[in-house]
Amino acid sequence: MSKENTEGLTAKKEEDNAKWYEEVCLKSELAEFSSVKGTMIIRPRGYFIWEKIREYFNKEIIEKTNCENAYFPLFIPESFFKKEAEHAKGFQPEVAWIDEKLTSPGERLAIRPTSETIIYDSYSKWIRSYNDLPLRINQWCNIVRWETEATKLFLRSREFLWQEGHCVYETEKECDKETLQYIELYKKLCEELLALPVLLGKKTEKEKFAGAKYTFTIESFMPDGKALQCGTSHNLGQGFAKAFNIEFLGKDEKKHLPWQNSWGLSTRLIGATIMMHSDNKGLVLPPKIAKNKIVIIPILFDKTKTEILKQAEKIKEELKEFAPILDDREDHSPGNFLNGNLKAFH
Repeated sequence: MSKENTEGLTAKKEEDNAKWYEEVCLKSELAEFSSVKGTMIIRPRGYFIWEKIREYFNKEIIEKTNCENAYFPLFIPESFFKKEAEHAKGFQPEVAWIDEKLTSPGERLAIRPTSETIIYDSYSKWIRSYNDLPLRINQWCNIVRWETEATKLFLRSREFLWQEGHCVYETEKECDKETLQYIELYKKLCEELLALPVLLGKKTEKEKFAGAKYTFTIESFMPDGKALQCGTSHNLGQGFAKAFNIEFLGKDEKKHLPWQNSWGLSTRLIGATIMMHSDNKGLVLPPKIAKNKIVIIPILFDKTKTEILKQAEKIKEELKEFAPILDDREDHSPGNFLNGNLKAFH
């Protein structure tokens, strides 16, 4: 009986896309399944990609929109959800609640499925006049949504990493303009950093974010023929401002409700990039997010092995800006790499 191949891929992209995708994620050591059902462990090679996304987008939002990064609590009081009825209804099935034995006699707490409510509670204290606007805050954090049994590495898990921006404006015109601007920045990120083609459009009334006036989205068509949502930007109107008592004193010395938007992308982008570019030999990444851009494979013979390895080390040092991998293992032949059987070296 032949030994099962534990290094190369056993499924083909065009025949069993789901199995192929999972094998690529696992065997290229991007991520692995956690012992907690529906969650994943992002390994260093996978987290490097997320750091590149974060580095790129932080620069974009800071330089082009004057947005600032901050952090808000993981726990959200139940009363905050009840303040905006449509929003609460939309997220009710996905909320993970903390055991009341831990929080009693206090209010029941949720683990954030999104941060609008807890952030806007703070905004109600920070905003006093038109001089405080526009207010642009971004947060990088983890999210928990108990929404599905059909979890997939990066694409859909009960806990995932994301970025969420929350802005407040004096006028509807400003809000409209920047709601579109942020989705366009997402499109730029996908196309320039990830080499991921996307379509920009507007969600239907049924598909828009719960509590929003409207939602913009970018979607990418995957090789299996399905569209994958890669980022969204929502004009929230004035509903959240009214619910959370966010108001400002205008230039006319009267009280006004501001306009708000929110926008986000997640580690789903990593999954989209893997699925789009990888092939039946394994992981393929665009150069801008590939940590190791070169693999040095010395051809070794007994008489020249020492000298060849010495030269290989020298080349590795000369090309260090490309983070080269020197595969000097003697238990694998050079052909093993060419056949796509070099575990973890992609």
